[in-house]
Amino acid sequence: MNSLPLALALTLSLSLTAPFAPAVPSSAALTEEARIAAQAPEPEPQPAPVPEVPKIHPSSREGAPVAYPCRLPVLMYHHVVSNGEACNEMTVTAGRLERDLQWLAEQGYQTVLPRELAAGQPLPEKPVLITFDDGYRSNYDLAYPLLQKYRAKAAIAIMVYMQDNWTGSFLSWDMCREMTASGLVEIGSHGYVTHNLDTRMGNFVAGQANGVQRKKGESDLDFRLRVLEDLRCSHERITVELGAPPTYFAYPFGKTDPDADACLKALFPVTVITGPGKKSADLSKGLQQLPRFTVTMQKTPAELLKKA
Repeated sequence: MNSLPLALALTLSLSLTAPFAPAVPSSAALTEEARIAAQAPEPEPQPAPVPEVPKIHPSSREGAPVAYPCRLPVLMYHHVVSNGEACNEMTVTAGRLERDLQWLAEQGYQTVLPRELAAGQPLPEKPVLITFDDGYRSNYDLAYPLLQKYRAKAAIAIMVYMQDNWTGSFLSWDMCREMTASGLVEIGSHGYVTHNLDTRMGNFVAGQANGVQRKKGESDLDFRLRVLEDLRCSHERITVELGAPPTYFAYPFGKTDPDADACLKALFPVTVITGPGKKSADLSKGLQQLPRFTVTMQKTPAELLKKA
């Protein structure tokens, strides 16, 4: 019978009966390993992925008038006064305006500008358009600082005659330039003198042709000279003073006229009316004559946008 060599047999016997015991490092080795481990930098935590915010893209074909498959709430303000002052249907206090801006932000609304709509830029998931009519100086003194505070955008439609003949109660061209440069404000047209800036002192008079409306029996020539040339003049003056053509027009008193609509559509990609404010503007139908919600001290965006 063959037998293993004695030394090899003894080695196998020991390996089978003795449990495995790893080598124990010396205390010096442990100290060195601890030092190296302590010096090793902690792995930096990886940032959580940022969720993609849904965007609303235009639904219109390239080259066609811009349209979006969504509704857009359009809010209308006019004059802003200091807290504590009396208000009417066209006036809100600075405190009320700030609460409105805060509420919109808390509800996830993001403000957009008419020029962004006209360019077909993607819209946020909850867009809102804030507008101011007439171009009162309070839009600069009281509203503009709040827009800066909340990084909110707004469109201001000016009666251009008031800038060319500035008296201090309305925005000056320098104020318009400053706000435009901020990127938060877009200046649009509210006509030149078509906002009844005649003996009616800018006021609406029932039974008359208000704003761009055609007078009864008015000839084509007289209508063109009185209304259409007025609209072109307002467009040209804004272009010259602010360095870019305006994209936005607010109908004075919200009154439209079919004989003025074609001219306005050619000059301004986005137009808005005063009301009726029963629903948000349906952008699938285009960007013309968008209805607005009239904000007052009694009618807040929180209440109005329930209808949106």
